[in-house]
Amino acid sequence: MTRFTSGATTDVLVVGGGIIGLAVAWRARQRGLGVVVADPAPGGGAAQVAAGMLAPVTELQYGEEPLLRLGMASNERYAAFTAELEEASGLPTGYRACGTLAVALDSDDREELRELHAFHRRLGLDSAWLTGRECRKLEPMLAPGVRGGLHVADDHQVDGRRLAAALVAACERAGVLLHRAEAVELLVAGGRATGARLSTGELLGAGQVVLAAGPRSHLLPGLPEGVLPPVRPVKGQILRLRVPEAYRPFLSRNVRAVVRGQHLYLVPREDGELVIGATSEEQGYDTTVTAGGVYELLRDAHELVPGITELPLVETSAGLRPGSPDNAPLLGPTALPGLVAATGHYRNGVLLTPVTGDLLAEYLATGATPPLAAPFSPGRFAAGPPAAAAVPAGAAPSDLSTPAKALA
Repeated sequence: MTRFTSGATTDVLVVGGGIIGLAVAWRARQRGLGVVVADPAPGGGAAQVAAGMLAPVTELQYGEEPLLRLGMASNERYAAFTAELEEASGLPTGYRACGTLAVALDSDDREELRELHAFHRRLGLDSAWLTGRECRKLEPMLAPGVRGGLHVADDHQVDGRRLAAALVAACERAGVLLHRAEAVELLVAGGRATGARLSTGELLGAGQVVLAAGPRSHLLPGLPEGVLPPVRPVKGQILRLRVPEAYRPFLSRNVRAVVRGQHLYLVPREDGELVIGATSEEQGYDTTVTAGGVYELLRDAHELVPGITELPLVETSAGLRPGSPDNAPLLGPTALPGLVAATGHYRNGVLLTPVTGDLLAEYLATGATPPLAAPFSPGRFAAGPPAAAAVPAGAAPSDLSTPAKALA
């Protein structure tokens, strides 16, 4: 390892302490590696805003089969992952096996869902087609005009904020060193990444550096040009409402729909919180909550679940998803030796947390890229973005110009 006289040396330095970086750090530490995380506020980032839907099947769009396999592998690990994490941290994660109901409000949306159901069946996925009446039997608060839907029993949810807090606690208990400072420069020597300079002036040396800084990953000073493609920020506004005791259960499971061509979801927590999201806006690094964004979410949610207007609105917020050129994650070694990517998860950051932690820890410990991670190598952009990158990965099957609204 390269050692710096002004700072410590460790096996792994993780730049970025969101849930992805923390999961990688925790799993790498369990492999016996010395791990340091550099982040001014570990546990922050998009998880503080995300609704936490675990929906690899209902999120699926055409052309995303490799991402589906990754998402399903992560979803299958979630129950055991959260149980282990809760024991290790002593904190709840809000994991809930509740299923997801995707519904259609008009005939066009119903045909789109029918196409998606047929796609599911071709791939051997478990989703059930329901009539409008069957949808309302499952969720009586749905609007009378619901025309049909898909019920996916294995798409679940977790509370992103609780997940982040549990990961921070588990990392600290496991012996991960959390430097509450920003990495302001990647250190490169001898043609490889060797550590980072912090905002405190401290130099941290590391055998391997994991770049997990979300939409700012490619902006780290000192990163050679072309090692990572641009990881753009995609803004999402989200609402949190409170369901009074007398109204519970308001909804029993995650509910998704397309309203006026825009994707909408409602995620009910067991504690009475109801999360509504999310807009999808290419607005750079702006995280302003706008009246228009709040209005659109409430308007569309009211059309889907009319009783929503009776609930107290307790919070509005906005966050940034890290979108890669093809909206799939960057996992594994980069073209710069010693630098490993764990970024670009776009709308699937919460869903992919367990599998990302496992895959990256395996690579860090063994030097071998797990087969499940191979399709998401940062090297896939070496010759420039693929032609399909111009189509957002969240596009609806019948309208590839419409970006998805999801911050899950």
